[in-house]
Amino acid sequence: MRKSERLNKIPPYLFVKIEEKKAELLNKGVDIIDFGIGDPDLPTPEHIFKKMKEVLELPESGQYPTSKGEFAFRKAVSKWYRKRFKVELNPRDEICCLIGSKEGLAHLPLCFIDKGDVSLIPDPSYPVYKICTTLAGGEPYLMPLTAENNFLPDLDSVPAKVLKKARLLYINYPNNPTGAVCGRDFFEQCVKFAKANNLLLVSDLAYSEMGYLGDPPMSMLEIPGAKDVTIEFHSLSKTYNMTGWRIGMAVGNKEAVQALATIKSNMDSGQFKAIQYAAIEALSGPQDCVEEHNKVFAERAKVLVEGLNSLGWKMAPLKATFYGWVPVPKGETSASFTEKLLDKCGILVVPGNGYGPSGEGYVRFAITIPKERIAQAIERMKKNGIKF
Repeated sequence: MRKSERLNKIPPYLFVKIEEKKAELLNKGVDIIDFGIGDPDLPTPEHIFKKMKEVLELPESGQYPTSKGEFAFRKAVSKWYRKRFKVELNPRDEICCLIGSKEGLAHLPLCFIDKGDVSLIPDPSYPVYKICTTLAGGEPYLMPLTAENNFLPDLDSVPAKVLKKARLLYINYPNNPTGAVCGRDFFEQCVKFAKANNLLLVSDLAYSEMGYLGDPPMSMLEIPGAKDVTIEFHSLSKTYNMTGWRIGMAVGNKEAVQALATIKSNMDSGQFKAIQYAAIEALSGPQDCVEEHNKVFAERAKVLVEGLNSLGWKMAPLKATFYGWVPVPKGETSASFTEKLLDKCGILVVPGNGYGPSGEGYVRFAITIPKERIAQAIERMKKNGIKF
Protein backbone atom coordinates (compact mmCIF):
# COMPACT_ATOMS: atom_id res chain seq x y z
CA MET A 1 0.00 0.00 0.00
CA ARG A 2 1.08 3.59 -0.53
CA LYS A 3 2.18 5.44 2.57
CA SER A 4 1.60 9.15 3.05
CA GLU A 5 4.33 11.60 2.10
CA ARG A 6 4.49 12.85 5.69
CA LEU A 7 5.15 9.36 7.03
CA ASN A 8 7.93 8.78 4.51
CA LYS A 9 9.65 11.94 5.74
CA ILE A 10 10.26 10.68 9.26
CA PRO A 11 12.71 8.01 10.47
CA PRO A 12 11.73 5.18 12.81
CA TYR A 13 11.47 6.46 16.37
CA LEU A 14 14.91 6.19 17.98
CA PHE A 15 13.92 4.13 21.00
CA VAL A 16 11.92 1.60 18.96
CA LYS A 17 15.15 0.53 17.25
CA ILE A 18 16.98 0.40 20.58
CA GLU A 19 14.29 -1.78 22.15
CA GLU A 20 14.39 -4.13 19.16
CA LYS A 21 18.18 -4.52 19.48
CA LYS A 22 17.86 -5.08 23.22
CA ALA A 23 15.22 -7.79 22.74
CA GLU A 24 17.40 -9.53 20.15
CA LEU A 25 20.38 -9.71 22.53
CA LEU A 26 18.30 -10.78 25.50
CA ASN A 27 16.94 -13.65 23.44
CA LYS A 28 20.56 -14.72 22.91
CA GLY A 29 21.13 -14.76 26.66
CA VAL A 30 23.29 -11.64 26.84
CA ASP A 31 23.35 -9.93 30.26
CA ILE A 32 22.68 -6.34 29.24
CA ILE A 33 23.37 -3.39 31.49
CA ASP A 34 20.78 -1.00 30.12
CA PHE A 35 21.53 2.74 30.13
CA GLY A 36 19.12 3.27 27.23
CA ILE A 37 15.62 4.70 27.59
CA GLY A 38 15.17 7.15 30.46
CA ASP A 39 12.49 5.17 32.30
CA PRO A 40 12.83 5.43 36.10
CA ASP A 41 13.26 2.03 37.75
CA LEU A 42 12.13 3.31 41.15
CA PRO A 43 8.49 2.55 42.00
CA THR A 44 5.65 5.04 41.92
CA PRO A 45 5.23 6.28 45.53
CA GLU A 46 2.86 4.18 47.63
CA HIS A 47 0.41 6.97 48.48
CA ILE A 48 -0.23 7.54 44.76
CA PHE A 49 -0.97 3.86 44.19
CA LYS A 50 -3.24 3.88 47.23
CA LYS A 51 -5.30 6.74 45.81
CA MET A 52 -5.52 4.97 42.45
CA LYS A 53 -6.94 1.87 44.13
CA GLU A 54 -9.50 4.00 46.00
CA VAL A 55 -10.85 5.70 42.91
CA LEU A 56 -10.79 2.80 40.44
CA GLU A 57 -14.26 1.60 41.38
CA LEU A 58 -15.92 5.00 41.52
CA PRO A 59 -18.80 4.98 38.99
CA GLU A 60 -17.59 8.18 37.32
CA SER A 61 -14.06 6.84 36.80
CA GLY A 62 -15.13 4.74 33.84
CA GLN A 63 -16.95 7.58 32.07
CA TYR A 64 -15.58 9.92 29.44
CA PRO A 65 -13.28 12.57 30.90
CA THR A 66 -13.11 16.06 29.44
CA SER A 67 -10.44 16.33 26.76
CA LYS A 68 -8.68 19.16 28.59
CA GLY A 69 -8.85 17.47 31.98
CA GLU A 70 -11.05 17.36 35.04
CA PHE A 71 -11.32 20.74 36.75
CA ALA A 72 -10.06 19.21 40.01
CA PHE A 73 -6.87 18.10 38.25
CA ARG A 74 -6.34 21.51 36.67
CA LYS A 75 -6.90 23.15 40.05
CA ALA A 76 -4.28 20.87 41.61
CA VAL A 77 -1.82 21.84 38.87
CA SER A 78 -2.54 25.52 39.57
CA LYS A 79 -1.84 25.07 43.29
CA TRP A 80 1.34 23.10 42.57
CA TYR A 81 2.69 25.81 40.24
CA ARG A 82 1.89 28.47 42.81
CA LYS A 83 3.70 26.58 45.57
CA ARG A 84 6.65 25.39 43.48
CA PHE A 85 7.31 28.40 41.24
CA LYS A 86 5.14 31.22 42.64
CA VAL A 87 3.41 31.29 39.26
CA GLU A 88 -0.34 32.03 39.08
CA LEU A 89 -2.37 30.01 36.57
CA ASN A 90 -6.11 30.10 35.96
CA PRO A 91 -7.27 26.47 35.99
CA ARG A 92 -10.15 27.28 33.67
CA ASP A 93 -8.21 28.36 30.61
CA GLU A 94 -4.46 28.34 31.32
CA ILE A 95 -4.07 24.61 32.06
CA CYS A 96 -4.75 21.54 29.92
CA CYS A 97 -4.36 17.91 31.02
CA LEU A 98 -2.24 15.76 28.71
CA ILE A 99 -1.84 12.05 28.11
CA GLY A 100 1.80 12.55 29.02
CA SER A 101 3.72 15.65 27.95
CA LYS A 102 4.92 13.84 24.82
CA GLU A 103 1.35 13.79 23.52
CA GLY A 104 0.97 17.53 24.02
CA LEU A 105 4.33 18.33 22.46
CA ALA A 106 3.40 16.15 19.48
CA HIS A 107 0.04 17.83 18.94
CA LEU A 108 1.25 21.42 19.40
CA PRO A 109 2.65 21.93 15.86
CA LEU A 110 -0.80 21.09 14.46
CA CYS A 111 -2.02 24.23 16.22
CA PHE A 112 0.58 26.68 14.90
CA ILE A 113 2.55 25.21 12.00
CA ASP A 114 1.41 25.38 8.38
CA LYS A 115 3.31 24.19 5.33
CA GLY A 116 6.60 26.07 5.07
CA ASP A 117 6.53 27.43 8.62
CA VAL A 118 9.61 26.90 10.78
CA SER A 119 10.21 25.58 14.28
CA LEU A 120 13.45 26.62 15.99
CA ILE A 121 14.70 23.43 17.64
CA PRO A 122 17.77 22.75 19.81
CA ASP A 123 20.16 20.17 18.40
CA PRO A 124 20.52 17.65 19.97
CA SER A 125 17.01 17.41 21.43
CA TYR A 126 14.05 15.20 22.24
CA PRO A 127 13.15 13.76 18.79
CA VAL A 128 9.44 14.64 19.08
CA TYR A 129 10.09 18.37 18.48
CA LYS A 130 11.57 17.77 15.05
CA ILE A 131 9.45 14.83 13.95
CA CYS A 132 6.09 16.40 14.78
CA THR A 133 7.04 19.71 13.17
CA THR A 134 7.70 17.69 10.01
CA LEU A 135 4.41 15.80 10.34
CA ALA A 136 2.58 19.13 10.56
CA GLY A 137 4.17 20.24 7.27
CA GLY A 138 6.72 22.54 8.83
CA GLU A 139 10.49 22.80 8.59
CA PRO A 140 12.77 22.24 11.59
CA TYR A 141 15.64 24.70 11.93
CA LEU A 142 18.30 23.19 14.18
CA MET A 143 20.18 25.32 16.70
CA PRO A 144 23.42 23.55 17.75
CA LEU A 145 24.06 22.93 21.45
CA THR A 146 27.81 22.79 22.06
CA ALA A 147 29.97 22.27 25.11
CA GLU A 148 31.70 25.56 24.33
CA ASN A 149 28.37 27.38 24.84
CA ASN A 150 27.33 25.31 27.87
CA PHE A 151 24.81 23.48 25.67
CA LEU A 152 22.71 26.63 25.21
CA PRO A 153 21.47 27.66 21.75
CA ASP A 154 22.84 30.85 20.23
CA LEU A 155 19.55 32.59 19.49
CA ASP A 156 21.26 35.60 17.92
CA SER A 157 22.80 33.39 15.22
CA VAL A 158 19.42 32.42 13.72
CA PRO A 159 19.31 34.02 10.23
CA ALA A 160 16.76 36.77 9.63
CA LYS A 161 15.28 34.85 6.67
CA VAL A 162 14.60 31.90 8.99
CA LEU A 163 13.07 34.10 11.67
CA LYS A 164 10.58 35.48 9.14
CA LYS A 165 9.11 31.98 8.78
CA ALA A 166 9.55 30.86 12.37
CA ARG A 167 6.51 30.21 14.57
CA LEU A 168 7.77 28.08 17.47
CA LEU A 169 10.88 28.19 19.66
CA TYR A 170 11.56 25.02 21.70
CA ILE A 171 13.55 25.29 24.93
CA ASN A 172 14.24 22.39 27.33
CA TYR A 173 16.09 22.96 30.63
CA PRO A 174 17.07 20.91 32.53
CA ASN A 175 17.97 19.37 29.20
CA ASN A 176 17.48 16.00 27.58
CA PRO A 177 19.84 14.56 26.37
CA THR A 178 22.74 16.71 27.62
CA GLY A 179 21.69 17.10 31.27
CA ALA A 180 22.57 20.82 30.98
CA VAL A 181 20.96 23.49 33.13
CA CYS A 182 20.61 27.21 32.56
CA GLY A 183 20.23 30.38 34.59
CA ARG A 184 17.51 32.97 34.84
CA ASP A 185 19.35 35.25 32.43
CA PHE A 186 18.98 32.74 29.59
CA PHE A 187 15.25 32.35 30.23
CA GLU A 188 14.93 36.15 30.19
CA GLN A 189 16.73 36.18 26.83
CA CYS A 190 14.32 33.56 25.48
CA VAL A 191 11.25 35.56 26.47
CA LYS A 192 12.68 38.75 24.99
CA PHE A 193 13.63 36.92 21.78
CA ALA A 194 10.18 35.33 21.42
CA LYS A 195 8.44 38.68 21.86
CA ALA A 196 10.75 40.44 19.41
CA ASN A 197 10.17 37.81 16.73
CA ASN A 198 6.48 36.97 17.30
CA LEU A 199 7.24 33.39 18.37
CA LEU A 200 5.43 31.00 20.66
CA LEU A 201 7.98 29.91 23.25
CA VAL A 202 7.61 26.19 23.98
CA SER A 203 9.17 25.34 27.35
CA ASP A 204 9.63 21.62 28.01
CA LEU A 205 10.00 21.42 31.79
CA ALA A 206 9.80 17.65 32.23
CA TYR A 207 12.91 17.50 34.46
CA SER A 208 12.33 20.50 36.72
CA GLU A 209 12.18 18.35 39.86
CA MET A 210 15.41 16.49 39.11
CA GLY A 211 17.99 19.04 40.20
CA TYR A 212 20.96 17.91 42.32
CA LEU A 213 23.42 20.80 42.47
CA GLY A 214 22.79 24.53 42.75
CA ASP A 215 19.43 26.29 42.85
CA PRO A 216 16.28 24.32 42.00
CA PRO A 217 15.44 24.52 38.28
CA MET A 218 12.97 27.28 37.49
CA SER A 219 9.94 27.62 35.24
CA MET A 220 10.02 29.85 32.18
CA LEU A 221 6.78 31.35 33.52
CA GLU A 222 8.68 32.86 36.45
CA ILE A 223 10.06 35.45 34.04
CA PRO A 224 7.90 38.62 34.05
CA GLY A 225 5.80 38.78 30.88
CA ALA A 226 6.60 35.19 29.89
CA LYS A 227 2.97 34.13 29.92
CA ASP A 228 2.36 36.51 26.98
CA VAL A 229 4.38 34.20 24.70
CA THR A 230 4.93 30.88 26.52
CA ILE A 231 3.29 27.48 26.71
CA GLU A 232 5.03 25.17 29.16
CA PHE A 233 4.88 21.38 29.29
CA HIS A 234 5.36 19.36 32.44
CA SER A 235 4.87 15.73 33.32
CA LEU A 236 4.48 13.56 36.38
CA SER A 237 6.54 10.87 34.63
CA LYS A 238 9.98 11.69 35.99
CA THR A 239 8.95 13.59 39.14
CA TYR A 240 6.92 10.73 40.60
CA ASN A 241 8.19 7.75 38.56
CA MET A 242 4.90 7.60 36.64
CA THR A 243 6.11 7.16 33.05
CA GLY A 244 3.59 4.44 32.22
CA TRP A 245 0.67 6.31 33.76
CA ARG A 246 0.80 8.92 30.95
CA ILE A 247 -0.24 12.09 32.71
CA GLY A 248 1.06 15.62 32.23
CA MET A 249 -0.03 19.18 31.60
CA ALA A 250 0.37 22.16 29.32
CA VAL A 251 0.15 25.55 31.02
CA GLY A 252 0.69 29.22 30.31
CA ASN A 253 -0.58 31.47 27.54
CA LYS A 254 -4.36 31.13 27.39
CA GLU A 255 -4.60 31.31 23.60
CA ALA A 256 -1.95 28.64 23.11
CA VAL A 257 -3.35 26.32 25.79
CA GLN A 258 -6.87 26.58 24.36
CA ALA A 259 -5.58 25.97 20.83
CA LEU A 260 -4.00 22.74 22.06
CA ALA A 261 -7.21 21.83 23.88
CA THR A 262 -9.13 22.29 20.60
CA ILE A 263 -6.81 19.89 18.76
CA LYS A 264 -7.09 17.40 21.61
CA SER A 265 -10.87 17.54 21.64
CA ASN A 266 -10.80 16.35 18.04
CA MET A 267 -8.00 13.79 18.49
CA ASP A 268 -8.55 12.13 21.86
CA SER A 269 -11.08 11.96 24.69
CA GLY A 270 -8.78 12.86 27.54
CA GLN A 271 -6.96 10.85 30.20
CA PHE A 272 -8.66 8.15 32.30
CA LYS A 273 -10.29 9.92 35.26
CA ALA A 274 -8.84 7.55 37.85
CA ILE A 275 -5.32 8.44 36.71
CA GLN A 276 -6.17 12.13 37.00
CA TYR A 277 -7.41 11.57 40.56
CA ALA A 278 -4.18 9.75 41.41
CA ALA A 279 -2.23 12.62 39.84
CA ILE A 280 -4.05 15.07 42.11
CA GLU A 281 -2.75 13.06 45.06
CA ALA A 282 0.76 13.17 43.60
CA LEU A 283 0.72 16.94 43.19
CA SER A 284 -1.11 17.72 46.43
CA GLY A 285 0.26 15.03 48.74
CA PRO A 286 3.62 14.72 50.52
CA GLN A 287 6.61 15.65 48.37
CA ASP A 288 9.37 14.02 50.42
CA CYS A 289 9.34 11.14 47.93
CA VAL A 290 10.76 13.48 45.26
CA GLU A 291 13.73 14.37 47.46
CA GLU A 292 14.29 10.71 48.32
CA HIS A 293 14.31 9.73 44.64
CA ASN A 294 16.75 12.53 43.82
CA LYS A 295 19.15 11.30 46.48
CA VAL A 296 19.17 7.89 44.80
CA PHE A 297 19.83 9.37 41.37
CA ALA A 298 22.51 11.70 42.74
CA GLU A 299 24.34 8.69 44.22
CA ARG A 300 24.11 6.87 40.90
CA ALA A 301 25.36 9.94 39.05
CA LYS A 302 28.39 10.07 41.33
CA VAL A 303 29.20 6.41 40.65
CA LEU A 304 28.93 6.94 36.89
CA VAL A 305 30.97 10.15 36.76
CA GLU A 306 33.71 8.95 39.09
CA GLY A 307 33.84 5.62 37.26
CA LEU A 308 34.20 7.21 33.83
CA ASN A 309 36.79 9.64 35.15
CA SER A 310 38.81 6.71 36.45
CA LEU A 311 38.97 5.54 32.82
CA GLY A 312 40.28 8.85 31.51
CA TRP A 313 37.17 10.96 31.04
CA LYS A 314 36.93 14.43 32.58
CA MET A 315 33.24 14.53 33.36
CA ALA A 316 31.84 17.27 35.60
CA PRO A 317 29.28 16.28 38.26
CA LEU A 318 25.74 15.90 36.90
CA LYS A 319 23.59 18.84 37.97
CA ALA A 320 20.16 17.66 36.86
CA THR A 321 18.15 14.97 35.04
CA PHE A 322 19.33 11.36 35.09
CA TYR A 323 21.39 11.59 31.92
CA GLY A 324 25.13 11.50 31.46
CA TRP A 325 26.13 13.12 28.14
CA VAL A 326 29.43 11.39 27.55
CA PRO A 327 31.95 12.27 24.81
CA VAL A 328 33.24 9.27 22.86
CA PRO A 329 36.96 8.40 22.77
CA LYS A 330 39.18 9.74 20.01
CA GLY A 331 38.70 7.87 16.76
CA GLU A 332 35.18 6.75 17.64
CA THR A 333 31.80 7.96 16.40
CA SER A 334 28.57 7.89 18.37
CA ALA A 335 27.49 4.78 16.48
CA SER A 336 30.84 2.94 16.63
CA PHE A 337 31.26 3.53 20.37
CA THR A 338 27.68 2.46 21.05
CA GLU A 339 28.31 -0.73 19.11
CA LYS A 340 31.62 -1.36 20.89
CA LEU A 341 30.06 -1.00 24.34
CA LEU A 342 27.27 -3.37 23.39
CA ASP A 343 29.37 -6.02 21.66
CA LYS A 344 32.34 -6.06 24.05
CA CYS A 345 30.67 -5.21 27.36
CA GLY A 346 26.95 -5.87 27.05
CA ILE A 347 26.34 -2.19 27.86
CA LEU A 348 23.46 -0.44 26.10
CA VAL A 349 23.66 3.34 25.64
CA VAL A 350 22.03 5.71 23.16
CA PRO A 351 24.14 7.20 20.33
CA GLY A 352 24.14 10.97 20.54
CA ASN A 353 23.51 11.47 16.83
CA GLY A 354 20.10 9.89 17.35
CA TYR A 355 19.10 13.22 18.90
CA GLY A 356 20.37 15.26 15.98
CA PRO A 357 23.56 16.00 14.02
CA SER A 358 25.12 18.02 16.85
CA GLY A 359 24.85 14.95 19.07
CA GLU A 360 27.59 13.28 17.06
CA GLY A 361 30.59 12.53 19.24
CA TYR A 362 28.52 11.71 22.34
CA VAL A 363 26.52 8.86 23.85
CA ARG A 364 23.83 9.17 26.49
CA PHE A 365 23.85 7.12 29.70
CA ALA A 366 20.50 7.05 31.56
CA ILE A 367 21.16 6.20 35.22
CA THR A 368 17.87 4.36 35.64
CA ILE A 369 19.54 1.24 37.02
CA PRO A 370 20.94 0.48 40.50
CA LYS A 371 24.33 1.93 41.37
CA GLU A 372 25.72 -1.60 41.69
CA ARG A 373 24.97 -2.22 38.01
CA ILE A 374 26.57 1.10 37.10
CA ALA A 375 29.72 0.07 38.96
CA GLN A 376 29.57 -3.28 37.17
CA ALA A 377 29.42 -1.48 33.82
CA ILE A 378 32.54 0.52 34.70
CA GLU A 379 34.33 -2.73 35.60
CA ARG A 380 33.33 -4.29 32.28
CA MET A 381 34.70 -1.27 30.43
CA LYS A 382 37.95 -1.45 32.39
CA LYS A 383 38.27 -5.20 31.80
CA ASN A 384 37.80 -4.74 28.05
CA GLY A 385 40.28 -1.87 27.76
CA ILE A 386 37.74 0.84 27.03
CA LYS A 387 38.99 4.26 28.08
CA PHE A 388 38.82 7.84 26.91
